[in-house]
Amino acid sequence: MSAAEERIQEALAGFDFGAPVVGALRYGQGHINDTFVVHTQPEDRCCRRFILQRMSAAAFKHPDELMENIIGVTEYLGREIEKHGGDRDREAMRVLRPRNGQPFFTDSDGGAWRVYPFVERTVCYQSAESAELFAASGRAFGRFQRLLGGYPAQTLHETIPNFHNTEDRLAKFKAALAADPLGRAKDCGPEIDFVLAREKDCSVALDAMRAGKLPLRVTHNDTKLNNVLMDEETREGICIIDLDTVMPGLVIYDFGDSIRFGANHSAEDERDLSKVNLDVDLFSAYTAAFLEGTGGALTDTEIEYLPWGAKLMTLECGIRFLTDHIDGDHYFHISREGQNLDRCRTQFKLVADMEARWAELEAIAKQYRK
Repeated sequence: MSAAEERIQEALAGFDFGAPVVGALRYGQGHINDTFVVHTQPEDRCCRRFILQRMSAAAFKHPDELMENIIGVTEYLGREIEKHGGDRDREAMRVLRPRNGQPFFTDSDGGAWRVYPFVERTVCYQSAESAELFAASGRAFGRFQRLLGGYPAQTLHETIPNFHNTEDRLAKFKAALAADPLGRAKDCGPEIDFVLAREKDCSVALDAMRAGKLPLRVTHNDTKLNNVLMDEETREGICIIDLDTVMPGLVIYDFGDSIRFGANHSAEDERDLSKVNLDVDLFSAYTAAFLEGTGGALTDTEIEYLPWGAKLMTLECGIRFLTDHIDGDHYFHISREGQNLDRCRTQFKLVADMEARWAELEAIAKQYRK
């Protein structure tokens, strides 16, 4: 048995699954944590499954703070769901604590492991196959906001400091540009100019927050379609997963990242920029569904700033790709030379498209104000 297999067996022994474990197999398409599906065989029922994960030590330096966030949010969600007559075991994740009662299990190498019961009869989509599916994810993320509206966001730990701090991303870009370790800046003139021309934009949301216009809320911070479990029959979103980046933040960031990811039809590293365009119909469908899910929980000002969320999350992502390209491709994995620069260009093309259709985006958001 290899050392890795020994650690898995050690982790399995650290939890009481309520029945004998009959297998554990690698699962899913995640790139951060090591994920396994655990099969157990109770005497009186069919196989019961669990998700076992080893949390990435590289991505998350403080698993205690990470799990404190997740346990706090999932338990709060569970109470709210039960209060409204929902199915707690299907509509919110539940943390199974290890035998020692701690929030997670630590193996002999210091690896941190956690377990969630598997949410059965659900489907996880990697891309939006239809506008209806994209809208269903919007309703689910909107409902996530509504249910957590009373949660004290300021008590959450910032598991990745400055994750959606566009001012900080701009500062890191300028530092990389000044250092220019590989001499790549000379080939990125239009992209560099694009960022510098929008320097003031990087402070729009943060200035609004500092002025008290946008409240701090519990935010998911990774609102991609594949982080919503859909009911396999109704195709409605029932459970939000991957809560590692749940932190205090602005709701427009969660909305905006969904738009960046889902309201266009091109590959992230598409070289033919004529194929990269914002789909305003998808923007409209997602906006309607997201706000339906929030059930009136957002302020008029938050709704007014939704287009800014889309623009800023897309601009920030492009800045991060450009920074990494100039810096030597240390953060984002690449499979070919110049891939991060191509990724940056697709994001900036989307930003430019948003700017060209800004009046439409504002009008779509405005119609949902109270």
